[in-house]
Amino acid sequence: MKQRAIDCAVMRGGTSKGLYFHARDLPADVATRDAVLLAAMGSPDKRQIDGMGGADPLTSKVAVIGPSTRPDCDVDYLFLQVVVDEARVDASQNCGNILAGVGPFAIETGLVAATGDLTRVRIHMVNSAAVAIAAVQTPGGEVEYDGDARIDGAPGSAAPIPLDFLDVAGGTCGALLPTGNVLDVFAGFEATCVDNGMPVVLLRASDFGVRGDEDPVAMENDPVLKARVEAVRLEAGRAMNLGDVTKKTVPKMTLLSAPVKGGAVGTRTFIPHRVHKAIGVLGAVSVATGCMLPGSVAEGIAVVPPGAATARLEVEHPTGFFTVEMEMGGDGPVPEICRSALLRTARLLMRGQVMVPRAVWA
Repeated sequence: MKQRAIDCAVMRGGTSKGLYFHARDLPADVATRDAVLLAAMGSPDKRQIDGMGGADPLTSKVAVIGPSTRPDCDVDYLFLQVVVDEARVDASQNCGNILAGVGPFAIETGLVAATGDLTRVRIHMVNSAAVAIAAVQTPGGEVEYDGDARIDGAPGSAAPIPLDFLDVAGGTCGALLPTGNVLDVFAGFEATCVDNGMPVVLLRASDFGVRGDEDPVAMENDPVLKARVEAVRLEAGRAMNLGDVTKKTVPKMTLLSAPVKGGAVGTRTFIPHRVHKAIGVLGAVSVATGCMLPGSVAEGIAVVPPGAATARLEVEHPTGFFTVEMEMGGDGPVPEICRSALLRTARLLMRGQVMVPRAVWA
């Protein structure tokens, strides 16, 4: 079998891991590009044994990075979710964890020049046409990966990479509240739909007969629970302007429960058919936003200062906490998102070439 070598890097971004490519090194044709990425990851195969994927949605991710097509940004970042056990590549969502590695990759590959001890990289998130700013430590003009910042869901410590999101509200669905309501009913369950970087449907765990702090694997192995959550997702997807979401990875479905570890709210998130071992970056932002909305399903569950326009919310997930800083304003019934910010880390694991059968590219 003749093979073709493609330059890439393997990076941990937040609590995910994936392949990072320069856009010029992948086929311009989408169908060919997707075929190449499926081969690189080893999909479809639940073990992904013949590729670089890790048999989990959190390690079967791709970032495609190139010069920005927007004058106000440094780079374009396209996120692609390579489905583990299907021959499918999904471009319908962002990924804030993989985003954490975009700034370092851009500097490492010369797409962005280091600017002293700290380099701010303005990133055009192509999936939603929104902008994020990553602050990357670059002492001596080189990316620094060592540091004392810790995030739950990733071992050890690393250099902090603060991420600020400038205009992510409604980036996928067209509005912060895609249905126009704070509270909806789908398949007989009350729900709050939020798109502040990631389309998410918030639900009360108690409505589904669960505590909300169960082990993710136990939830995945509960066919009745999964069927009920999926029924809500299919109805909500249409109401959120996402169309038929049967084959899409959005919206994410988050079951909310009272915090048990001193945070603001407890979560278990279907992404959409596996249960996240933690919580996605932008998913956490949407959850935190929902907790700030009067009348949402989070009311009476989340611990949020009443009437607060600014809050630092600790979102509990299966492996710890995710801290989101929120600033909200506006006088209308739907609040204006002034700022969403959070902290991530990243590490370059490998750089070199991934091999795919030449016939796939051809």
